[in-house]
Amino acid sequence: MASLIEELVDVLEKEADFYQQLIPMSREKTRIVVQNDVTALQEITEKEQLIIEQVNALERKRAEIMDNIKIVINRKSDSLNLKTLIGLLDNQPKEQHKLSVLHDKLNILIKQLIEFNNRNKDLIQESLDMIEFNMNVMQGSKMILADNSYTRNAGQYKGKAPGSGMFDAKQ
Repeated sequence: MASLIEELVDVLEKEADFYQQLIPMSREKTRIVVQNDVTALQEITEKEQLIIEQVNALERKRAEIMDNIKIVINRKSDSLNLKTLIGLLDNQPKEQHKLSVLHDKLNILIKQLIEFNNRNKDLIQESLDMIEFNMNVMQGSKMILADNSYTRNAGQYKGKAPGSGMFDAKQ
């Protein structure tokens, strides 16, 4: 069991390192979104994706280790999580402390990443809303510029149909 705990500690430390790499990238992403730099946004998103792939691989490894720990301690339920495991390690205070510190560190890092991601999501949504507003303004001004005067042939409309040539952003 000790080797499984050591392996779990190693995996969690690597995950924490990757999450710490993502935090400055998320800050940078906020700046990039505000500056509306699409090229830089694409580049940083690609870098983030590489880190996320590595985190996903570590998560699979962590789940495998937790499954092995469940077998060793004869725990049948799926309810074994890190917090529960920490509580079960009363007779191993060194490992319990390491896991507890990592648990707290990961919680803090994940909360920070969630905050940055929510902020970036809101900024991107505002940008999309502004684009939609501009599209609607352009579409409305196109209708205003159309020939709407009354003539002898007022019943015959010769202009383009409203919105033709424009896409509907809501579809």
